Amino acid sequence: MDRPELAAEVDRVWARPVVLTPVFALVSLVGGALPSFSLRANLLVLGAGGALFWLGVSAAVPRRPAPARLPRGAAWWLLPVLLFGLVEGATFLNGTSAYPTLSRLADPVLEHYWARAAAYFGWLWAFWAMVRR
Repeated sequence: MDRPELAAEVDRVWARPVVLTPVFALVSLVGGALPSFSLRANLLVLGAGGALFWLGVSAAVPRRPAPARLPRGAAWWLLPVLLFGLVEGATFLNGTSAYPTLSRLADPVLEHYWARAAAYFGWLWAFWAMVRR
């Protein structure tokens, strides 16, 4: 049985940012070259996301300690997330082009290679930050 408390004591060389940055950059550059929602792009996202998910549930990654208690002001960060969800849900249910969803508004930006590669890179680092917790 895996013991997560031992994983924090082990320093993994491959888990350092100096190693992960080039790996994530390579995956991002490949992902940026793929057309949106293509089979290859979906397989890349499922492969990278699946690998990070597996690392997150295993004890192979050293964990960062969670804070004992969140500060009182942290609850205010839920407000923009909730507002984003409400706006996205309402515009999706409305279904007209007069009120496009925020993801549809991002499509013209994400048509460009470098913007899509940067989005992949940010997604990988955000997922890695969740894996480390």
